[in-house]
Amino acid sequence: MTTILGVLQVFMCAVLIFLVLMHSGKDAGLSGAFGVGTGAGPFGGGSLVERNLNRWTVAFAIAFVVNTIILLKIS
Repeated sequence: MTTILGVLQVFMCAVLIFLVLMHSGKDAGLSGAFGVGTGAGPFGGGSLVERNLNRWTVAFAIAFVVNTIILLKIS
């Protein structure tokens, strides 16, 4: 069980780092490379993409914290 949660922790850490890097504002960093900070793009506008990015970031952050607490309680 600890091994599965440890691997899950590493995966969530990598995804969370990527999601946070996507939040850079004003066309800086990775958000500018993928068009997240702009209103244009194939997704029909930046606001919907930014809202979904915020939701995914919060969800992965909560899952990361919960998994950390579970790993601490197990070991």
